[in-house]
Amino acid sequence: MHRFYAPDIMETLILPEEESGHCVRVLRLKEGDEIEVVDGTGKCLQCRITLAHHKRCAVEVVEVSEQLPHWGKSIVVAIAPTKNLDRMEWMVEKCTEMGVDRIVPLRCRYSERKELKRERLNKIAVSAMKQSLKCTLPQIDEMTPISEVIGMPFDGRKYIAYCDPSVPRLLFAKEYDPDSNALIMIGPEGDFSPEEIKAAIDAGFLPISLGDSRLRTETAAVMACAMCHTAKQMK
Repeated sequence: MHRFYAPDIMETLILPEEESGHCVRVLRLKEGDEIEVVDGTGKCLQCRITLAHHKRCAVEVVEVSEQLPHWGKSIVVAIAPTKNLDRMEWMVEKCTEMGVDRIVPLRCRYSERKELKRERLNKIAVSAMKQSLKCTLPQIDEMTPISEVIGMPFDGRKYIAYCDPSVPRLLFAKEYDPDSNALIMIGPEGDFSPEEIKAAIDAGFLPISLGDSRLRTETAAVMACAMCHTAKQMK
């Protein structure tokens, strides 16, 4: 069954214009056809089309179910966006496919990219959510200074992954606790500065390594997310 995203579907019973166009013009669905609609907060609605209009496709709700995130505890990835935006988009897609609750773009001392527009990343996350048959859309924040993330209240365990071998690190695969919410910070191509690492550790972040390989920024984020899911499944 075709799946669509409509955050206000419970109130409006109308698909957004872009989704309406895809439903009616591209897929050529018509009145009486049944579709699935997710609202991004965990609800999945089985609906029947009542008006097949390419700008305002109207539906009636047949059945409502709730699909909670299968990964249980919250996963937050705070990452310094890459200079090449395509790599950041790939990271958002893959983390959303696996399951992530929030992505926080970091502005760090050595950041290659200082500004970021969320619209494109949100569209990629929506597509990945639908493709992977999830009902929960990750929150994607505005670009945030690392000092704000370090000082941000967080109910769970906090981790900072970096490459600097002079500051001892623990292996994330062993330290991650699947029974606790997780906030994982991933640095820019030039790594976190020594001052940023110290400030994070002083604020309670656990210094971690993702393994022996030196990973690209976006690969590190995806690997950390995958480790969280693997640990949950192995528990």
